[in-house]
Amino acid sequence: MTQKLSQVRRPWELSGEVLPLVAMLAAIVALSLAAIFIKLSERELGPFATIFNRFWVAYIVLWVWHEWNALRTPADHAVEDIDYTRRDQALLVVAALMFWGCIALWAWSLTRTEVANSTLLHNLTPLFTTLGGWLLLHQQFDRRFLLGLLVAITGAGALGLGDLQISASHLTGDIASLLSAVFSAANLMIIERLRAKFSVNVILQWCCFWGAIWTLPVVLLTEDRLFPISASGWISVICLALICQVLGQGLQAFSLKRLSSGLVGILLLLDPVLAALTAWVLFAESLTLFKWTAFLVVLLGVYLAKSSDAATHTVEESS
Repeated sequence: MTQKLSQVRRPWELSGEVLPLVAMLAAIVALSLAAIFIKLSERELGPFATIFNRFWVAYIVLWVWHEWNALRTPADHAVEDIDYTRRDQALLVVAALMFWGCIALWAWSLTRTEVANSTLLHNLTPLFTTLGGWLLLHQQFDRRFLLGLLVAITGAGALGLGDLQISASHLTGDIASLLSAVFSAANLMIIERLRAKFSVNVILQWCCFWGAIWTLPVVLLTEDRLFPISASGWISVICLALICQVLGQGLQAFSLKRLSSGLVGILLLLDPVLAALTAWVLFAESLTLFKWTAFLVVLLGVYLAKSSDAATHTVEESS
């Protein structure tokens, strides 16, 4: 990556509290499709090859989008060169490492433990964003936010409680799932800081570039195939890159300009709710009264957290 990368400045600016919230909800919809695309991709590829293709395809799309915007925007006022300090570069690389670690650990955990265990532990992300914000960033959270956090995690946990399996043989996978939640929380917190200076495109380019670089040797050492071999395989990884990485992660990063990383973590608990509702609509999977109650508990927790004073913040542009 170069040490200078131009960012496109739009003549208009997206702001306010409603739009970032809508963007985050749209991001959750996009991210909830990841499991489908990954499952389709893994008919031909291993988990790390799927991740590698997700990263490099997304990077190419983001780079082309950036260059296209730079060409079509008047140079006299819309493009600004940003000087990268060593701290900036370190934060961008660490953000990429945290995101890569989150995806890689979660993918690996699914080969070592039950899906219910992995999902339940990975959904502890908002707990770690709140704890990290308090310990590392000296953020203050009011009682309403903490109550919403507890209620939302309880509801999300209840969704997978019936399928939860406790076994010593699953211990390594469970630990990997828990670490993926820690990495996810760290990634959200770092991106929240980076959004004060960098655009969504710049942050995602760094994450995708380094993610592809780090994943490539893992694929070459542990898996037999690097690229898909059929049209359906390519469609799967391209959809994963465009919908989940570019659109989903992009909207999530955009929302962190205004919404706190703690709230974004809690909103991500809507993912299993949406996945269950999708399975109910598309595949006629039954939903019990207990699961409907768990849905309502998650929504109540999200509402309590969103209506607290700790839910939003304004990220000031750095000079």
